[in-house]
Amino acid sequence: MDGTTAETILEVDGLVKHYPLTRGILFRKQIGEVKAVDGVDFRLGRGETLGIVGESGCGKSTVARMLVNLERPTAGTIKYKGEDITRLSGRALKAVRRNIQMVFQDPYTSLNPRMTVGDIIGEPYEIHPEVAPKGDRRRRVQDLLDVVGLNPEYVNRYPHQFSGGQRQRIGIARGLALRPEIIVADEPVSALDVSVQAQVVNLLERLQDEFDLSYVFIAHDLSIVRHISDRVGVMYLGRIVETGRDAEIYDHPTHPYTQALLSAVPVPDPDAREHRERIILTGDVPSPANVPSGCRFRTRCWKAQERCALEVPLLAVPAEFRFTEGPAAHDSACHFAEEKQVVPPEEPGGEPPAEEPESAP
Repeated sequence: MDGTTAETILEVDGLVKHYPLTRGILFRKQIGEVKAVDGVDFRLGRGETLGIVGESGCGKSTVARMLVNLERPTAGTIKYKGEDITRLSGRALKAVRRNIQMVFQDPYTSLNPRMTVGDIIGEPYEIHPEVAPKGDRRRRVQDLLDVVGLNPEYVNRYPHQFSGGQRQRIGIARGLALRPEIIVADEPVSALDVSVQAQVVNLLERLQDEFDLSYVFIAHDLSIVRHISDRVGVMYLGRIVETGRDAEIYDHPTHPYTQALLSAVPVPDPDAREHRERIILTGDVPSPANVPSGCRFRTRCWKAQERCALEVPLLAVPAEFRFTEGPAAHDSACHFAEEKQVVPPEEPGGEPPAEEPESAP
């Protein structure tokens, strides 16, 4: 699904988050700032999944926290159904948070070890009592456990009595409690075994159809993002450098950074692995406290020229593809963008393993 054709439910424009760097104990003085997120724009359509990928430290999780208002942006707007939620507080913000929920990365530390599963999933009802009458909450919690594939009788157990995959299902059930319209999933499967990852991803897809959900799915595993996402945004050092439909990004990447990421994806076919080109980036990721001028990727890019140090490339369709309708005609923030197939096209019908119930703890 293309976010431009679906009803837009979330609009992010010029999103910025800078953290001050200070020196001194008694008299603190700001000496700089960490540019964790520095100008992110995207749209999310109703019922759509937007995948955000990139290296660790590129700002993905900071974007996720700002979407649910756990962090206040330094600048920019986040509009939910046309209303800028960055300016809300009190009851107005509470009402919006009911419709934008989050699934956290670590399925253990995101759950209170002193609370039972029933209390954890039912806690949103204490904050939003209008959603469920007090006498009906236990039944609703049991229904949510059943929806995510867990035994409803587990309501009195504690998080340490469950496996990692089961704990993540509990986190998903908590996110569903208020029947939100948007779920921000911050690397929800990165801490799980590969076999369990497939089960959780399949569960998220099923719940999307069942509850009419829109996802912002953040991950560093490109194969998982490809399977679940309608559109993909590639982040580097606080900015989105390429965005498009999943087939456009994976089969027709135009930004050098995206091409380097894809060349590192494991390929199960030995013949394809032997003949593909491996792109090795030199140098380290620059510090977000000392961002390079012009193009942020130029210090590691094999295409870099003098123009790259002087001009910041805009996230737009490259000039040579602007008047074409092919898959390479998608937004890319590179002065010298060109199409390059890095990985073999995905075979039709390639799916992760079917979801199987995990064994009871």
